[in-house]
Amino acid sequence: MNAYLQIIAVVEMSITCAVLIIYLLQKLFHAELPTPVRIGLLLILGNVFFWPLGLPIELPLAAYVRGVTGELSIVTMLLLWVTLLSPDRKSPFGFKVAIALIAVMFYPLVLGFGMFDPYVWGYGSLPFYASVIVFAIVCGLAGWTQGVWMISLAIVAWSLHWHESANLWDYLLDPFLAIWALYAIAQGIYQKRREKAQSGYLFRAG
Repeated sequence: MNAYLQIIAVVEMSITCAVLIIYLLQKLFHAELPTPVRIGLLLILGNVFFWPLGLPIELPLAAYVRGVTGELSIVTMLLLWVTLLSPDRKSPFGFKVAIALIAVMFYPLVLGFGMFDPYVWGYGSLPFYASVIVFAIVCGLAGWTQGVWMISLAIVAWSLHWHESANLWDYLLDPFLAIWALYAIAQGIYQKRREKAQSGYLFRAG
């Protein structure tokens, strides 16, 4: 069973590394690659990261990356993969704010800055499980069906013990997702202020 989980983890990380490289290539050249090219690069790079390349590299490249980053949450991986498959569909600003608020409250408490540890809720707490479902329903009511699928798949993966962790938190949240949410909020605020400033400049009386 442990070997099976390790293979799953390496496959996931291989795909994630390939997606990140393709995303960075598109950002570097300021151009969106055609879908067939993206899929072809995904298959090639995914295989490069999955298969051991031989001495002196005995393990797959994805295994070394995973050793540094740890296991990513299902939500983080799906968000990354969606950026490749459907780059035009952006995550709602409200979702980023919710993730940032949760992370700001969650991680200090987990690190011991408080009287209780919310991490234990992930081991089958019914109220926590219900709150996750309510959050998914809110995403659906807001019209973001991708969020519903991501959270649903994270819950399914947790129920099947898809990863080594038995805690639901590890399938929903990780530090990279928290950093992404905080950065996206800061960037969004900056963009709005910049647009407001430019609008004020354009309509300023001469």
